[in-house]
Amino acid sequence: MATNQNYRFTGPRLRSIFCLLLFVAACIAALGAIGSSRAISQRVGGDPVNVANKIAPWVVAQTANGQQAEFFVVLADQADLSGAAALRTKNEKGRFVHDALWNKSQTTQRAILRWLREHGVEHRSFYIVNAILVKGTREIAEALARRPDVARIEGNPQVQNVLPQPVSAVETTSQPQVPATVEPGINYTHAPDVWALGFRGQGITVAGADTGQRWTHNALKPHYRGWDGQNAVHDYNWHDSIHDGVGNPCGNDSPEPCDDNGHGTHTIGTVVGDDGAGNQIGMAPGAKWIGCRNMDQGNGTPARYIECMEFFLAPYPVNGNPNQGDPLKAPDITSNSWVCPPSEGCSVNTLQAAVEAQAAAGIMMVAGAGNDGPDCSTVTYPPAIYAASYTVGALTTGTDTIAGFSSRGPVTIDGSNRIKPDITAPGTNTRSSYNTSDNAYASLSGTSMATPNTAMAGVELISSPLQPLRRRHAMDS
Repeated sequence: MATNQNYRFTGPRLRSIFCLLLFVAACIAALGAIGSSRAISQRVGGDPVNVANKIAPWVVAQTANGQQAEFFVVLADQADLSGAAALRTKNEKGRFVHDALWNKSQTTQRAILRWLREHGVEHRSFYIVNAILVKGTREIAEALARRPDVARIEGNPQVQNVLPQPVSAVETTSQPQVPATVEPGINYTHAPDVWALGFRGQGITVAGADTGQRWTHNALKPHYRGWDGQNAVHDYNWHDSIHDGVGNPCGNDSPEPCDDNGHGTHTIGTVVGDDGAGNQIGMAPGAKWIGCRNMDQGNGTPARYIECMEFFLAPYPVNGNPNQGDPLKAPDITSNSWVCPPSEGCSVNTLQAAVEAQAAAGIMMVAGAGNDGPDCSTVTYPPAIYAASYTVGALTTGTDTIAGFSSRGPVTIDGSNRIKPDITAPGTNTRSSYNTSDNAYASLSGTSMATPNTAMAGVELISSPLQPLRRRHAMDS
């Protein structure tokens, strides 16, 4: 089994292979256009043993006329993680969750993996959710759905994330602008007052799942967990879930952090960025960061998203495999700048299970509320809709006014009426690092920019002492 935990599909004959202060950079970017009908996003209800009702409509549509599609085979037997709640430390929780998930996948996937190999079906095994990614025809999907050990078949669509662009020209001169003070959004949250007390995020690791990061940027390099001041070690600190991109400036399977858009470099900069020369762009300059690229120039898939969540749960070496994962190297918080619309065929339940696994392991998953405001109930896409995600809305920087673009709650798309977002923070005209050079800076707006400005002093201390951060819920406008 372990040899099936490789990054790419496995063919029939080849198997390879974030203390008082913490600030997290993450977001849900401006949301992608939705072209598919609601009918193709939801599985018809009914008896789960009914083969047709076990296959998501997206998979049915994409495998019409003999076509092949990528889909998840989600097993019925999922790991019980409830025991983690009784454990005291994050390390204990992380080890328990990792081992429970890994052992469950190893003991329950064997028969299906054997069948896939015998039938020459491309596949890749996951363990953060007990599921196997398969590329196959309708006949393959139906054959797998007939198995009693399979709960459902869910799609792996490509989703185009519409990411915010710079609101002004990118600073690209050899001597970039040096602000007279720290950035306005950071000042507004009173972060410098917390720094004066000695709390700068030290001892904390934040992970960014995004378009990647330019790790050599002057404001980021000193804070990268893989940099010791002289040498770079990317093992356990970086993972690239892009394996099949075409024409991507970072290529595929980048062995070091690389940003193919600029968005990921910007968000992680608002978390930890400080070049020591006056560009104090980060909320927690004493924290460290690690990264995972889960979008190909904005294009994401459930598989890419889950792969990064799996890496963060138990990081492993570059070019290594999940069976080498070490949960003691897991980050404290992950920031997430992506969406996965159910209307486009995304596997909502499977993504939710992965988010909840991180939470059980003591990892807080922070996500932007989205940029579909100002109407109510516009928080509509995973991961922002989940109870296990800490969801952030945007304020107009320098005010307590919610930005017009910021999505509002409550969450109604899943029938929960869940109050979201959980908190709001400055999110307009935010200046941070950018990927065009090691001293490039740009100003962007979005809930992507608000999320890094969220102060976290553990879950119970989230609202203190940064008073401008407001818990804005539901019908807020």
